[in-house]
Amino acid sequence: MKTTTLTATTALLATTALATTLTAASPRPNVIFFLIDDMGYGDLHYKGNYGVNTPNIDRLATEGLRVDHFYVSYPICSPSRTSYTTGQYAQRWGITSYLDNMKLNAERGMPNFLSLKAPTLARCLQNAGYATGHFGKWHMGGQRDFGDAPLITAYGFDESLTSFEGLGDRILPVFSPGLSAKNPKWINGHYDLGIMSEKLGHGHIEWVDRWLMTGRFIDRAITFIDKAKNTGKPFYVNIWPDDVHTPVEPSAPFRGDNSQHTRFQGVVRELDREFGRLMDYIRNDPALRDNTIVILASDNGPEKGAGSPGNLRGFKTELYEGGVREPFIIWAPKLLAPASIGTINNTSDISGLDFAPTLLSILRVPAPDGVKFDGVDMSDVFLGRSTAPYRPTPLFFSRPPDRPGAKNELPDFAVRDGKWKYYLHRDGREELYDVTDDPGEMLDKSKDNPAVIKTLRAKLTAWQKDVHQEKIFKAGDATVRQHSVHD
Repeated sequence: MKTTTLTATTALLATTALATTLTAASPRPNVIFFLIDDMGYGDLHYKGNYGVNTPNIDRLATEGLRVDHFYVSYPICSPSRTSYTTGQYAQRWGITSYLDNMKLNAERGMPNFLSLKAPTLARCLQNAGYATGHFGKWHMGGQRDFGDAPLITAYGFDESLTSFEGLGDRILPVFSPGLSAKNPKWINGHYDLGIMSEKLGHGHIEWVDRWLMTGRFIDRAITFIDKAKNTGKPFYVNIWPDDVHTPVEPSAPFRGDNSQHTRFQGVVRELDREFGRLMDYIRNDPALRDNTIVILASDNGPEKGAGSPGNLRGFKTELYEGGVREPFIIWAPKLLAPASIGTINNTSDISGLDFAPTLLSILRVPAPDGVKFDGVDMSDVFLGRSTAPYRPTPLFFSRPPDRPGAKNELPDFAVRDGKWKYYLHRDGREELYDVTDDPGEMLDKSKDNPAVIKTLRAKLTAWQKDVHQEKIFKAGDATVRQHSVHD
């Protein structure tokens, strides 16, 4: 795969071609958003993980555009997914870590679910005539012991199928006896969170083997897409599998020596196989192939002992690059600038915060009145029209306040602005890295750049006040908890 910077002439020609393609009379494009749980920056074959074959995702990268500087807004699932969904920092909605049971949520100063007042991309598209479906992990309300959260459909989806981190129709995981016998969280092969979910009701419940779950989500998504085609509606579909998240369990042929590493590799291979089945369905229908955008990304960095951050520093729950910088591929054969297909944009910075404003722009759907997104319209980058360096606004990050960090070795706040990544610890210690030249964050340049430190500290302080981050961390300091087996 080649790295390419578009020349001004090429960019102009590509923009002209796209302007011709995306006329007011053109049918609105369809979108499939494939969000992989806990997929690390270095977990896929095309990223150098040669121990696992991911030919279908590799093909997507070859036929699409990869943006190498892609950031999620948070290094853990619930707030990261909230930002994808709303285009806003999850801190604005009080979601600063994974949603757990009611007691723990209250102790951490968090709500039990994403407020229905939050803007959602799906609701905007539904109101504009799109068929909208969510199939996979949710984790923005309706989990553990809380069954009074809104159904997923209340957020703008016509249909949904999820697992134990949401309400509505659900499939719940059954584990193999050999694996479940080793862990008290599994009772006769049934996951304890699944058992809790079943008791909440609010939808049809079915127990299935864990390794079948991604395939079931894709089956349901294909059925939904067929229905949308038959009604003549464009569609927006989330497919959010969670089988890469621990505890990983592939089918028997992919378990090998049954070590954690081998099982993880097996799960990634099976995920790729199911993803290939979805893409075959799209490619084999010219109407879908020529007018569907497929986006593949992750919700946060990999868990230690499971996935890989590649050459980056840090893991899930951490603000270093490995915790928040993730794979990103966009595939749209007839919509991408031709010169961008098969290339890597490694100069532009984009974020999960940008999904809502960018997709609304590409799909020609107006944003709701009075809504201010924290993300920006990056459609020129998404569609390969531009490889402009960096972004017009900084990206801000905070570590989940309930995450333990011995001896304060992990920073609690971060800013990515241009080539710089600035970190602040709660004891006042600071770090600064040029992540363009030093993506592994090996050389701290804080002592050599006092002016940069001063500027970025001021920007961070202003952002903290804007999203009430000081109050969040004050509540978080009251309790420090280890993370759940499935956060």
